[in-house]
Amino acid sequence: MSDGQAAPAPSYAYKASLIGAAHRFELTDDGLAWHVAGRSGLWRYDEISAVRLSFRPVSMQQHRFRADVSRAGGGRIAILSTSWQTAALMAAQDNGYRNFIVELHRRMQGAGSRAVLSAGLGRTTYAAALALLAVLAVAMTGLLIRALMTGEYSGVLFIIGFAALFTWQVGGFIRHNQPRSYGFDRLPEALLP
Repeated sequence: MSDGQAAPAPSYAYKASLIGAAHRFELTDDGLAWHVAGRSGLWRYDEISAVRLSFRPVSMQQHRFRADVSRAGGGRIAILSTSWQTAALMAAQDNGYRNFIVELHRRMQGAGSRAVLSAGLGRTTYAAALALLAVLAVAMTGLLIRALMTGEYSGVLFIIGFAALFTWQVGGFIRHNQPRSYGFDRLPEALLP
């Protein structure tokens, strides 16, 4: 880059599906420029009313993060950390996503944003998920006790194996998505790749 040329604005793009154009975002001096599904716009940093960071794994990509950016007066944009490559491949874009989200927060803070910064699931959704997990734990414990009492040791092994796999898969989702607030200077590391 020669003297007098401005550095390129930080940008990020991902494909939300195999069909359709990529969702593109750029952090300009004026605000967050976006191009999604044939629509585009520019949101000034001080117009952004909320950012929610969360962990959202899917079957094709177990390590996927999401940022939901909302604007005062309406509108919401989802920014994902993965991009579809082929019918069977969803690629992680960890560094690009992380750098973009950190820079977005830095620019919002510099613009004096008063956005609500939250992480994880909503409190009601999280409480419902915990209640469902408690019911499942009681049911699995009951099945385990019954299998032990009837001498069905292959059933015992199956239940223990299933419970371990379920705990590994769902436990990570629950742990990452615990509802909390954060500040511009303290982004939640568990919700950034």
